[in-house]
Amino acid sequence: MSDTDMPETPPPVVQTDDDASTTTPRTRRGTGRRLHGAIAHKLGAAIVSGEYRPGDTLSGEVAFSEALDVSRSAYREAVQVLSAKGLVESRPKTGTRVLPRSRWNLLDPDVLAWAFSGEPDIHFVRSLFELRAIVEPAAARLAAERREKADLKEMRDALAAMRRHTLATEAGRAADRDFHNAVLAATRNDALVVLTASIGAAVAWTTQFKQRSRALPRNPVPDHVKVYDAIAAGDVEGAGEAMRLLVDLALEDTRSAMEG
Repeated sequence: MSDTDMPETPPPVVQTDDDASTTTPRTRRGTGRRLHGAIAHKLGAAIVSGEYRPGDTLSGEVAFSEALDVSRSAYREAVQVLSAKGLVESRPKTGTRVLPRSRWNLLDPDVLAWAFSGEPDIHFVRSLFELRAIVEPAAARLAAERREKADLKEMRDALAAMRRHTLATEAGRAADRDFHNAVLAATRNDALVVLTASIGAAVAWTTQFKQRSRALPRNPVPDHVKVYDAIAAGDVEGAGEAMRLLVDLALEDTRSAMEG
């Protein structure tokens, strides 16, 4: 079952003790990973979009499972997913409450996906690019110092796939992500490598988002080639500057897409 098979997320309701005692047993849809993942997606997207606000209490297990015709265990598993990502907190008697945004793991790939499933907040998008502008130029400089032949091959292969598929396709966007991942891996810095999934997801979602209403205003592959050339040449400052320009231009494209 896909996420679109799920009914709309119901508004928060208050559950009373009578709810549990008067509910008529009925056959629920399964509790497999895809189902509770779909529920987590629905709830997560609603929270990140502001439909549920920090401090709001989500529907109780009985009310929610009745509204979506799913098992209570599937709902509980979905809430555990959200809790692990810092979006909600469940306590006995008080229920499941949406936590302040400062507690959310905004760099979690799933949370990024939920943020971009609708119209993302411009301030959040800008914060992602500010993070990239801090991390990626520094990573490119380290990569220019420490890259090995295998790293350069990974980058070349990614560039070739970007040219072949273009960033208008899923395969091309995956290659774009692979290129940025390869730069981070080439730093040989474990703390930076930990950011690979988050930076890669940010690259993929912003690239996909800015093409939702129109084609990319320019071909970004040459900007990536400049980064590669500087890293391959061991040009530390050149690699950092090329990556800084790449991120700046990507932000400009994204801002234009949001305004358009």
